[in-house]
Amino acid sequence: MTTSPERPETSVDRKLLEILVCPITKGPLEFDAARQELISRGAKLAYPIRDGIPIMLPEEARKLG
Repeated sequence: MTTSPERPETSVDRKLLEILVCPITKGPLEFDAARQELISRGAKLAYPIRDGIPIMLPEEARKLG
């Protein structure tokens, strides 16, 4: 799989980030490039991104302190 020059492998497609919401709060998500996670401040959860695919299952999410 090759990486597009416009979007490095460690990023999330901007359009995808605009339409994804937290499955619990239905609120916006923030992309954390260093940890490869989508952060829901409202739910205090971090959803992992594995192989470029956001895993939007609450049971897979990491709880934020």
